[in-house]
Amino acid sequence: MTEQNNETAEMYRERWVRLQKKMRDKGIDAFLATQNVDIYYLTGSMQTGYAFVPAAGDPALFVRRSVTRAMTEAKTDVVPLASLRTFASELSARYPALFAAGSVTLATEFDVLPVQAYMRLQSAFPGVTWTDGSLLIRETRMIKSAPELKLIRQAAAVIDTAFEAGVAALHEGMTELELMAAIEHSIRRKGHLGLMRMRGYNQELITGMVGAGAAAALPTYFDGPAGGEGLSAAAPQSSGRRRIGRGEPILIDIGCCIEGYVIDQTRTAVIGELPDDLASAYEQAEQVLRRTEERLKPGTICEDLYAAALKQVKEAGLSDHFMGYGSDQVKFLGHGIGLEIDELPVLAKSFTYPLEPGIVIAIEPKFTFPGRGVVGIENSYAITENGYEQLTRSREGLIRLP
Repeated sequence: MTEQNNETAEMYRERWVRLQKKMRDKGIDAFLATQNVDIYYLTGSMQTGYAFVPAAGDPALFVRRSVTRAMTEAKTDVVPLASLRTFASELSARYPALFAAGSVTLATEFDVLPVQAYMRLQSAFPGVTWTDGSLLIRETRMIKSAPELKLIRQAAAVIDTAFEAGVAALHEGMTELELMAAIEHSIRRKGHLGLMRMRGYNQELITGMVGAGAAAALPTYFDGPAGGEGLSAAAPQSSGRRRIGRGEPILIDIGCCIEGYVIDQTRTAVIGELPDDLASAYEQAEQVLRRTEERLKPGTICEDLYAAALKQVKEAGLSDHFMGYGSDQVKFLGHGIGLEIDELPVLAKSFTYPLEPGIVIAIEPKFTFPGRGVVGIENSYAITENGYEQLTRSREGLIRLP
């Protein structure tokens, strides 16, 4: 086995060990991953099936389709699964000590598992006690390894190139969609998967939110401070066909997904000059980011960062515009990123996680002005032993174009 293979095997084993410790602490016998992203995280393959991780012992990937592909990808044993009806007997045969004990408690992802699929699992495993394992896997995934951070850095480098390509193409009269297309063309050529995965129910993300003027400030279902007109009511977010004008804020909130891992960043541009109050609000967004950076170190409590930002914008007289407007304001300052764009932790009230090395968060102070636009900035950071590493690389400051 090569050195790289050894490192990869150790990375997966470390994930299993951390998840297993969480299970034992809560008296859970095993974790059953049903969601594609969790299966990929635990096994290295995203083929259809289930990843089974016992509280002690080696995990296995039970695959419906494609077994052939899974065998070339997975870092666990791969077991062909004929049907859900035979799953319980196959598990019992592979883990006899676990199922011989009688009462078995299995955890799975109640946050993303459809009710119908859950009911089928209940029928297939009579006598098993099911419990919510959503936090088990999400908290395990919250801490990134060196290989994961490397991929997020690669995504950051790609999005920086794409951002500059977008700025170079930006001109008065072009549509938001044309600007987004210029960005997407660049990142797709450099390995962007073409999607940004989200865990939230009924939440979707394309490549980000590129919008200008009043269109960017349009509220929508998406859980973020800027909505966007979108192309129709079937996709009511991000870029539309509105033409970009002079003197209005252009919000370029974009991401990139390399080998499953995402980056998230926002920059604000303008053709000409912004009105004084919007320019001042942009400066305040940067000040919130700088003040937050000062506290990015192990031990800082997530909700404290949000509370400090709220206090800062209140003192600046901008509370009504912070992270949305009116009833459409969102109640957070930042969020974890990784395989999904909405990972733990969240910088919001009641999130009492202390920052620790390996956490990766996107921090996005923004101000929304209905009928006028959105201004703000967003960077992604990895928490280190002594502070943080800024992962996003694109130039900061208000981007002024002639």
